[in-house]
Amino acid sequence: MDDFLAARAQMAISLGFHIIFACVGMVMPFLMAFAHWKYLKTNNEIYKGLTKAWSKGVAILFATGAVSGTMLSFELGLLWPEFMKYAGPIFGMPFSLEGTAFFIEAIAIGFFLYGWDRFNKWFHWFCGFLVGLSGLASGILVVAANAWMNSPAGFDYIDGKYVNIDPIKAMFNDAWFPQALHMTVAAFCATGFAVAGVHAYLIMRKKNVEFHTKAFRIAAGFALIGAFGAPLSGDIAAKSVAERQPIKLAAMEAHFETEKGAAFVIGGVPDEEKGEIKYAIKIPKVLSFLVSNNFNSEVKGLNDFPKDEWPPVAVVHYAFQIMIFFGVVMICIGTVYLYALFFRKEWLGKRWLLKTFLFATPFGYIALEAGWTVTEVGRQPWIIYGIMRTIDAVTPMPGIQYSFYFFTAIFVSLSFIIIFLLRRQIQMVPKLYDPTDGQFNDKNKKS
Repeated sequence: MDDFLAARAQMAISLGFHIIFACVGMVMPFLMAFAHWKYLKTNNEIYKGLTKAWSKGVAILFATGAVSGTMLSFELGLLWPEFMKYAGPIFGMPFSLEGTAFFIEAIAIGFFLYGWDRFNKWFHWFCGFLVGLSGLASGILVVAANAWMNSPAGFDYIDGKYVNIDPIKAMFNDAWFPQALHMTVAAFCATGFAVAGVHAYLIMRKKNVEFHTKAFRIAAGFALIGAFGAPLSGDIAAKSVAERQPIKLAAMEAHFETEKGAAFVIGGVPDEEKGEIKYAIKIPKVLSFLVSNNFNSEVKGLNDFPKDEWPPVAVVHYAFQIMIFFGVVMICIGTVYLYALFFRKEWLGKRWLLKTFLFATPFGYIALEAGWTVTEVGRQPWIIYGIMRTIDAVTPMPGIQYSFYFFTAIFVSLSFIIIFLLRRQIQMVPKLYDPTDGQFNDKNKKS
């Protein structure tokens, strides 16, 4: 494997795994805190058990996220030394603040896990809520650093030198808010659907039905917030991309020719050599409206840019289409669920609705990974957009493919460990977490 390809592949694998842990860390503590709040309000012991069960899951994923995040920080220095040499002093602030948020999260989760019956009940609840706030802050700060790569700010680039550095301006660059908002909403959607899908499956197995039903409804509520918020945050993000990175927008839509009243493309197969897209459904003037709120505005095409600055058009276009497809599917599922919740409550226990959520378990993370692909691959060939090319930032050291194999093996191993630990947690629900189960009562009597 070519060293440059190996370095990019290693970062892709690492980010692809870590983004799942990061999103769970951003959202799962809020589910846990909501269940805890329900327990404090109702004194229903099922909510207490659910809070404890979810908190153990949060702890497991927090630990694995810490491992994968640490590996990523090492990879940045090892694989991209030229990038870090110049970029580190500029966008180091969000990484430093992210480290602070991480430590707060670690302390808060320790207080929460071991604070039962030791702290004031509302202080204990706040510790759990603080886990979510600090996790959310960590995610937003890391996205701010990534957004800087898409929208460099906070310095002047003069004669190949980075001068007049302003880390505050670098952190709050033009892309940070649209990216952070869309990422946060996507995290709620993906994690909500994943958790709801797992509990839907357990309800269908007819075990601890009341316990898993309460868990399912909380998770589904969070999933709906993300699903219905995604089009709004996506619209803000798309308008930002159109303004700052028109070439990325053109690749997303496989839009080759500059035109007014540009059509929005659904599906299709891009042909970069001929500069056209085949077999696509085109909705006239919609792309122009989406990027500028004007049906007749001009949208630049790929042919207006040097070909050596094009990102891989097919990869970006297909990833964008995958994100849109699964996003629409989740909105449809959310609409059906809301209709059932308000008008057809008898549907809520139906097997077909539970199966729908079960099948939708991975949809949010598929859309999330596709969206991240659009963000990262769509920026190519730049590692710092318009300033430094990715190939100029890679390490000159040989043998990167062996590092790729090694780190990939670690991430695959982590995945199996996580599956094993979470599966064991689910199996312990009757004994440890569901007070309505006979096994739980037997265990408490013995102890």
